[in-house]
Amino acid sequence: MQKLPIKSTKIISQRENQRIAKEDLVVTEEPLEIIIGYGPENERTQTSLAITMRTPGHDFDLVVGFLFSEGIITQVTDISSIRHCENVKSPEEYGNVVKIEIKPEVNFSKNHLSRNFFINSSCGVCGKTSIESINMEQSYFKNNDSQFQISSEIILKLSENLFAQQTIFSNTGGLHAAGLFDTTGSLLMVKEDIGRHNALDKLVGWQLMQKNYPTEKILFLSGRVGFELVQKAIVSQFPIIAAVGAPSSLAVDLAHEFNITLVGFVKNNGFNIYAGKERITEN
Repeated sequence: MQKLPIKSTKIISQRENQRIAKEDLVVTEEPLEIIIGYGPENERTQTSLAITMRTPGHDFDLVVGFLFSEGIITQVTDISSIRHCENVKSPEEYGNVVKIEIKPEVNFSKNHLSRNFFINSSCGVCGKTSIESINMEQSYFKNNDSQFQISSEIILKLSENLFAQQTIFSNTGGLHAAGLFDTTGSLLMVKEDIGRHNALDKLVGWQLMQKNYPTEKILFLSGRVGFELVQKAIVSQFPIIAAVGAPSSLAVDLAHEFNITLVGFVKNNGFNIYAGKERITEN
């Protein structure tokens, strides 16, 4: 049984002084459990790594992107298999459990399990065990040395181009999106999810599993930009992050530290540059 990203529900619609009973579409939100298999070939271990509330669809992209963003894998070849579990405890769990096996030579530390991996669909950083652990994890991040530039005109068009491809959002109004654009402003891929972190993980996972994708690229987000979204972008080497909403103070600090261009409040008539202004020309 394939999970659907939208569901129909009965509502009462009130407009002015009139109420009408009708059907409406809402975005689906269901838990996804990630089970990871790791260890030497003759001594494999399986454990539940995380549970995230997500919109069904592109679950493998989500899982791969999550493991990559967390530094558990560094490339797609670290994975030996990924599948939905069919042997589940209840019908409700069918399609909601993904098992991913990483290769025996991949060093999966139990320290990864020290984080409370219950991921709220709207907040990722709250799962960290401490602020200190966040700072320690930055040791495997790399400064982005991309030197390419894009015009302000391209930034102004990103929002319209993204929303035109948000098919589920247009029916429900209840999803975040993460879009990947090239330097001409052409949309390469968009991923949607009720959680903005999940939407980005889906995009990161999709990109990781592509054999060819541009190194000069623009990440566009449909909402606000928090610290952890910038973390994920750094790991995936996105040089430019643009967003409809505002960034947080920590997001701005992190962008400066790792040479990321960060743009917020993108509309069709303007935007704010918070970091990395050198990559964006005035015309």
